[in-house]
Amino acid sequence: MLTAARLGAAALTAALLTGTAAAPALADTPGAGTAPAAAVPDGLYGKGDPTYDGVWRQSLALTALTTAKVTPADSAVAWLTGQQCADGGWPSYRADASAACDAKTEDSNATAVAVQALVALGGHQEAVDKGVQWFRANQNPDGSWAYNPGNPGDANSTALAVSALLAAGTDPATVAKAGRSAFDGLAAFQLGCAAPAEQRGGFVYQTSPDGTPAEANGLAGGQASLAATGGRLPVVSTTRSDAAPKALACPDGGATATAVPRADSGEAASAYLTAQLAAGGQHLTLTLPGAAPAPDYAATAWGALGLVQGGHPQQAAGAVDWLAKEGGSWTKGGTDAAATATLLLVAQAAQRDPAAFGGTDLVQQLTALGPAPKATAAASAPASAPAKKEDKGGLNTYWLLGIGLLIGIGGGLLLSLQRKRGAKL
Repeated sequence: MLTAARLGAAALTAALLTGTAAAPALADTPGAGTAPAAAVPDGLYGKGDPTYDGVWRQSLALTALTTAKVTPADSAVAWLTGQQCADGGWPSYRADASAACDAKTEDSNATAVAVQALVALGGHQEAVDKGVQWFRANQNPDGSWAYNPGNPGDANSTALAVSALLAAGTDPATVAKAGRSAFDGLAAFQLGCAAPAEQRGGFVYQTSPDGTPAEANGLAGGQASLAATGGRLPVVSTTRSDAAPKALACPDGGATATAVPRADSGEAASAYLTAQLAAGGQHLTLTLPGAAPAPDYAATAWGALGLVQGGHPQQAAGAVDWLAKEGGSWTKGGTDAAATATLLLVAQAAQRDPAAFGGTDLVQQLTALGPAPKATAAASAPASAPAKKEDKGGLNTYWLLGIGLLIGIGGGLLLSLQRKRGAKL
């Protein structure tokens, strides 16, 4: 599933996954596509057409920069809050924020990351509460969420909704429709003991209406693993286990098709991701019908976030290293705001230096894609440089140098006079 730019409709996403449609140009790529690009409004991060991913990339950027101790410009925050619809949801983007939203095209993915961004920023409780109410109102009867309301649910949208609820302080177990909670909705997409051993713990994008077994999807597994381990953005987990994650236990060899227990879901997802990363050279792979397999940067990034949240940073380290080395291709040299922000979130979660992630200062790179921030974190001095001491009102360095120079001149003059005097004696 392509997510560097949020696709504008669930139908288009499904078509891409089944190979029945050509992929559109990425929304945050300047000059991409053949249709006239929407103008980039003031306050928005990124230089490309925001039609499909405006709220998505803005939310990720604000979350990542706030975590990096950058205070975003008021215009950047106001743009995001101004995109919220009257019913509490967010669209992918609306050019005229004064016009009423079309409820059918509101975007659960955009709403999820917007809620997490506003929680990270602080001071936006009313907007967050309205977002939570939107999730309650648009939950499917099976407990899941769709990209757009009224469609079948999918693992990615459900996982992002669960993470948003967790960020807002709302227990997903209490958000239910027809007796099915958000956790129940997420569990429906996780492959259990009835699946082949190498697929267990992974997540399918959508279940098949006719019951045909579906294969695990990389991005679904990455985003769902974060939710399954109780995580949200930004990932700041300090839980750590030196042991490898435990694969799902199947005592009867998979003869019984039951849902993965909630208590085992996160660990099973971590075990699946660890095995997939090891088999794929520390990155997940995107495979679409008719196309050659390619590295899936987004899935790898979300998978790393899920592993760190699950207490397995050691298993995430290889993927983080790979992203540090190869991430420039994903960010298109730092011009893709969503990709750059996601890399910054990964670096922060893995406790890497975001100012030198693969030789790139991600904070500076992302900051340059939006309005000038109100404040930035104080730059740290180089490790080899001694710390500067604050002047407490005494003689500063320049005064000391000046006094030393005067003493030196005076001493030299005195010595010269003494020599002259000695010669005369």
